[in-house]
Amino acid sequence: KTNKYIYSFENGVSIIDLTKTANYLEKAKKFVSELGTNGKVLLVVCTKKIASSLTKELCEKNNLPFINTKWPAGLLTNFEMIIKNVKKLNSMKEEKEKGEWSKFVKHEQVKLDKDLNKLEKFYGGIANLKKLPDALFIIDIKKEKNSVKESGEMKIVTVAVTDTNANPDPINYPIPGNDDSLTSIEYFLKEIIEAYASSYLKGQEAKAKETSKNKS
Repeated sequence: KTNKYIYSFENGVSIIDLTKTANYLEKAKKFVSELGTNGKVLLVVCTKKIASSLTKELCEKNNLPFINTKWPAGLLTNFEMIIKNVKKLNSMKEEKEKGEWSKFVKHEQVKLDKDLNKLEKFYGGIANLKKLPDALFIIDIKKEKNSVKESGEMKIVTVAVTDTNANPDPINYPIPGNDDSLTSIEYFLKEIIEAYASSYLKGQEAKAKETSKNKS
């Protein structure tokens, strides 16, 4: 399935045609830019250990929702249930910040902290997600097969880095590339996130100008 992206084989290793990578990356960036301009939501999915903290850092910096530890089963197909957990996370954070836990004895506070940390680990990246995302950007579609499957079921657009060991057919905007090297993952994450985030900002600024123009 990925043969059309392969340039050559060296010592049994598939070498991806970088010209094709560049072309497909441009198509993907154009799509996410339009998404950003229109104020749509892009969810980033990368749970690979080597890139987990990088994913969190880049997404938080650019205000994008993300999943970087484990895909919560049913995130797209059972969204209402997942949102209950997200609401629980947010209300527990608020209670802790307000000092409402001080009324509990020490061991109860320790248990609450454990529960909060667990929720934060799985749902912290989507704490501000109010509705289903409009598209997903996925690193490693073999590892993230559940997110690909749920996206397909819910007809949600997918952008993904597709390595030579994966079938790119279910992906709307495949980007042939290496999804094992941190350098490569960082490059693709930055390219897609920055294309989306800069367009999102421009879109919001244009919207604000239009609103103030209409008021005057």
